[in-house]
Amino acid sequence: MGDVRGFLKHGRELPDKRPVPDRVEDWREVYLPFAQDELKTQASRCMDCGIPFCNDGCPLGNLIPDWNDLVYRDHWQQAIERLHATNNFPEFTGRLCPAPCEAACVLGINQDPVTIKQVEVEIIDRAWDEGWVTPQPPTVHTGKRVAVVGSGPAGLAAAQQLTRAGHEVVVYERADRIGGLLRYGIPEFKMEKRHLDRRLAQMEAEGTTFRVSVDVGVDIPVEQLREDHDAIVLAGGATMARDLPIEGRELDGIHQAMEFLPWSNKAQEGDFPVDDVPISAAGRDVVIIGGGDTGADCLGTSHRHGANSVHQFEIMPRPPEERPAANPWPTWPMTYRTSAAHEEGGERVFSVNTKAFLGDENGRVRALQAHEVEFVDGRFQEVEGSEFELETDLVLLAMGFLGPEREGLLDELGVALTERGNVARDDDYATSVDGVWVCGDMGRGQSLIVWAIAEGRACASAVDAQLMGASALPVPIAASAQPLR
Repeated sequence: MGDVRGFLKHGRELPDKRPVPDRVEDWREVYLPFAQDELKTQASRCMDCGIPFCNDGCPLGNLIPDWNDLVYRDHWQQAIERLHATNNFPEFTGRLCPAPCEAACVLGINQDPVTIKQVEVEIIDRAWDEGWVTPQPPTVHTGKRVAVVGSGPAGLAAAQQLTRAGHEVVVYERADRIGGLLRYGIPEFKMEKRHLDRRLAQMEAEGTTFRVSVDVGVDIPVEQLREDHDAIVLAGGATMARDLPIEGRELDGIHQAMEFLPWSNKAQEGDFPVDDVPISAAGRDVVIIGGGDTGADCLGTSHRHGANSVHQFEIMPRPPEERPAANPWPTWPMTYRTSAAHEEGGERVFSVNTKAFLGDENGRVRALQAHEVEFVDGRFQEVEGSEFELETDLVLLAMGFLGPEREGLLDELGVALTERGNVARDDDYATSVDGVWVCGDMGRGQSLIVWAIAEGRACASAVDAQLMGASALPVPIAASAQPLR
């Protein structure tokens, strides 16, 4: 490494955020620019570990010490080459990934870890600014046609790899724009869609074809898709949301997160003014049920709508500030975290369960009944005397996803499913139906963006090998095709 004592001389630093009063008035990204001299200092904290656990912590197997050293030495073009060697879309992961690499950083045993994620995003942003990211069209064409169903990070990664291998790739997306959850699930303040659009332009220049507003199994019969293509890659994600079937669920004003979030993204695309979104938090008392990233996205969106108040409920207890003994390095630390959205306001409520929704005379939710819970012998138990009622006129359910939707595409294909309802696959991402593969959340279950990209890359290699007898496409070492346990 360039400075073997860097981690002894410098502490961890991140870019400043825009002031809360300013950023809740618009939809631009939260973080301010980070000076490149400061970034080089942060890169110098990388320790030249004998075994860089960050590589293993990242499902993509990113060559993190390599590009940290290259940034420190001011070799930015070589840094993006090393970064792109394992990651098709570092501008996405650098903004959206929770950074398991940092959790596995050896420095993190007893200090703050290296700012890996920030170095990553600064490398790719500079590469775009300098014009180093250019189309890489294939030098040969195989004559094979591949359909990729779904245009989230897994589908896009598979499509780009297969296009570069020389296949004719068509990506089918049922929404009106390409991007999946990157387009309509991730709020603009977390990732401005210009980052997605310029990557899609690169893919089109390489030869990938995109078809929007096409619901395969509805608008196109599955048999026609199979006849027209030599291989099919399923990458439709885990879009079946977990519901809360309690008393009053039928009341107006109770919505799934993915019924709420896309409208603001569509407004940012220019489809209509933000003030005219069909489901708005403006002036409302909002309760978000679910304490994860999707709940935080609903929180930040509600702030920007101008909500009167926001409460975020989580059934689990408040995590500890520090790693507990049973959660040692380099495992993912189950500690208390705050996102930028949490810093903007609202109240987080832990160890609480919602029992019923109460309605007004017009059939709209007016309040909810809830109670505190404690975890005893592996089960949640109600705390006696803790029941309370909270006024609300907008409830957003952000409790995760149960797997892919079955109706249409999956039912028509007849693919086997796992006990959890995901699409079953073998070690090469092949489903039970010949010529059909699956990657990302549709086969793995709800997971991280880095796993989606890793699986898309690995699945592309498997498809290429099946079509051509062998493949030169790289496979992420960590990209096991096994579902989450």
